[in-house]
Amino acid sequence: MKPKMVLILSLVMGMITTFLFFQNTKQMGTQKVSTVATVGVVVAKEKIDKNEKITDEKLEVVQKSAKDVLPQTIKSVSEAEGKLALTMIEKGETILSHRLGSEKEEGVYVSRKVMEGYRAVTVGVNINQSVSNLIEPEDEVDVIFTKVTKDATGNPITQSELLLEKARVLAVGRKMQTPEQKKEPYTEYSSVTLELKPEDALKLVKASEEGKIHLILNKRPIMDEGTKETITSQNNM
Repeated sequence: MKPKMVLILSLVMGMITTFLFFQNTKQMGTQKVSTVATVGVVVAKEKIDKNEKITDEKLEVVQKSAKDVLPQTIKSVSEAEGKLALTMIEKGETILSHRLGSEKEEGVYVSRKVMEGYRAVTVGVNINQSVSNLIEPEDEVDVIFTKVTKDATGNPITQSELLLEKARVLAVGRKMQTPEQKKEPYTEYSSVTLELKPEDALKLVKASEEGKIHLILNKRPIMDEGTKETITSQNNM
């Protein structure tokens, strides 16, 4: 074969090889891109507080790689709208089903609100003992214990003492949300659930059996530590 013909054939074969190489590379790249599947997931458009009722204004759908999506991931805004956040959800965080609850479950998950080392204890109250039912969840209250005894002559003596200070209110009746979190008509309640240390819970239960309990709506102690004394008053009945 003539050298010129060999050179031509070599050039042609080189061009064919180069063309096939680029075609194969292009197909592989296309195949690789097509395998990266995405799926729409619901995330928080802004911070959502614990126990807050979730509205669609605080949610948005974004695309994420399917391989990074957990089975509990919420994929539709309607699945999360109207639910309660069981924990705080940060802006941009993916919404997971096990972190949501319904309003019907309020009385069930009170334990999730109780901090480590504390207990939830409920006491019965009337409208006067509960500041005219103005106490709301997440308020802080002082607890006054009042007991009627008799002196040596048989005259009644009313003794009142500051039993507890700055107790966190978990619920009033069965309501566990603040008015800002849950818009609803006013309803009276006859019980208040407080978050207390175990020893304070025992004190409160004992006091409620021995006398009367009054709650004072307060964000700071009403007395200094040095003035926590029993207040005794003579009550002529």
